[in-house]
Amino acid sequence: MSNLSVGIVGLPNAGKSTLFNALLGRQIARAENYPFCTIEPNTGVVEVPDERLSVLARIEKSKQIVPAVVKFVDIAGLVKGAAKGEGLGNKFLAHIRECSIICYVLRSFADSNVEKAGSINPRSDLEILKTELMLKDLETIERILGEKVHPDDKKEVLRHQTAEKTKKILDQGKMPVSEEWNDNERTVLQSFSLLTMKPYLVVFNIGEEDFENLDKIRTDFSDWDVIPISAKMEEELAELEENERREYLKSWGVKESGLVLLIRKAYEKLGLVSFYTAGEKEARAWTVEKETKAPQAAAVIHTDFEKGFIKAEVVDYNTFVQFGGWAKCRSLGKTCFKGKDYLLQGNEVVEFKVSC
Repeated sequence: MSNLSVGIVGLPNAGKSTLFNALLGRQIARAENYPFCTIEPNTGVVEVPDERLSVLARIEKSKQIVPAVVKFVDIAGLVKGAAKGEGLGNKFLAHIRECSIICYVLRSFADSNVEKAGSINPRSDLEILKTELMLKDLETIERILGEKVHPDDKKEVLRHQTAEKTKKILDQGKMPVSEEWNDNERTVLQSFSLLTMKPYLVVFNIGEEDFENLDKIRTDFSDWDVIPISAKMEEELAELEENERREYLKSWGVKESGLVLLIRKAYEKLGLVSFYTAGEKEARAWTVEKETKAPQAAAVIHTDFEKGFIKAEVVDYNTFVQFGGWAKCRSLGKTCFKGKDYLLQGNEVVEFKVSC
């Protein structure tokens, strides 16, 4: 499983950079210890909030806690015409291509001190952003349709047919990611690297006064499954200690920060889950797609583990906590050994047995 990266996209002055700066305020200090080769100026690495880790660490007396992480990429403000190179369109459209999921940030607040720079309203703004991605993908599809096809080559024929189907969808102003595809088509689509095949989230950058109207916002835009976030509030939260954050959120009548909600929604959208390893050295969270086979999950820890995989000792997190860790769970027969075909469900504590 590749590392989770979220591309933040929005029109100029939508509050996208304010949100990103808030994320930077929460960036883990020693990013070089995590599996990202280079942390660019427009990239932030943020811990995935997970209360289970501290529980596991306490039970196993772990020396350190290592959470899963999310990489956020601040894609410079797109403008109408980006697909044709307006602004710095081509460069930043390429950045989007490298992300796992797109986060559209739409302005939903009024501020006379902030120029809207073409922003009209959330619905029209989203259409502008999606249209630019569609236009860029149409360029890609047109190029593929221009390739010579040998009728007796099944792969070439399928490639061409999939491109034709994609073009029809884009011409209708629809996003291919929302359409039905069979497994063979999806394999071909991966080779196209289309921007509009990426899953996406919709964030409303709201003003603090809008927290009283959250239910109405969610109802009015129920077709989008909107995530309301106050970028300004997130920036203020980033400067607070954990206890202060909880009190601050409580004062606004919300249970969790926008960042936590955004990460959780990204996990859901991508079908990701966490499994845990816990011992004296560390308690750690690992991210995989749900129902990843045990050897491939082991490879997330170390690539050699997949080849040397023997079996996995697995126990449900709640059971692990209830009976107080590995030793007790093993003595009571609460753990079980799983082979190469076992599919991880998430929320499990795992110890892999491998041959070196």
